[in-house]
Amino acid sequence: MAAIGRFQKGDEIFYAKVVDGELFRLQGDVFGSPTFDKTPTSFKGIKTLAPVCPSKIIAIGLNYADHAREAGKALPQQPLYWFKASTSLIADGAKIEVPFPHHRTDYEAELAIVIGRKVRNVTPNAAARYIFGYTASQDISDRTIQNSESQWCRSKSFDTFTPMGPYVETKFDPHSVTIQLFQNGQLRQNSNTNQLIFNCYEIVSFVSTNMTLLPGDVILTGTPAGVGPIQSGDKLEVRIQGLTPLVNTVK
Repeated sequence: MAAIGRFQKGDEIFYAKVVDGELFRLQGDVFGSPTFDKTPTSFKGIKTLAPVCPSKIIAIGLNYADHAREAGKALPQQPLYWFKASTSLIADGAKIEVPFPHHRTDYEAELAIVIGRKVRNVTPNAAARYIFGYTASQDISDRTIQNSESQWCRSKSFDTFTPMGPYVETKFDPHSVTIQLFQNGQLRQNSNTNQLIFNCYEIVSFVSTNMTLLPGDVILTGTPAGVGPIQSGDKLEVRIQGLTPLVNTVK
């Protein structure tokens, strides 16, 4: 497998492999041993959905040293994480809706891990066996609420606050790739995953020591420096080397 997407045509929802702009429908369990149609399906009349339906979305905080500095926070000694509501998930091309326009609300480009197998208490060395793939994402954040509360879940869980996709890349090395965010064509965030304080395998291992991870669960790995406010009409594009860009607009 390579780039796997989730799509809808009429009332039908299905997974497919994306190859050179064509869809090859998946037969069987996407997290099992699926097969793919040999005849491609046209994109005509097909809507791209968020690539997975997670039982939980876990977000890792302050995982780039430069972002911790700009936030005025100490570097964490172990991964700092919280939950985002699964109802905050939206697909590539969907609109980010800001519920409180008078609040400061920020973009945050992130690399997302998609879990492929049920896992508990895995070591970092074995973590890759349980990862389905990776995709681009954002952790949109209402800073006004975040800075007024000790818990971050509410400020980051509003509907539309987790753009993700468009596809999950299953053949991908996450350890040294560029991660960028463009706002209306202007480069705002520009870093590399080799700057992560805790790498992807360490994150999966740590989270799995605290809870069982299920196929389709998502872990956002943190955002680099350069976060900033969004406004209605903005076009936000997350570009991660080796992944299809994620593009959303702000309503």
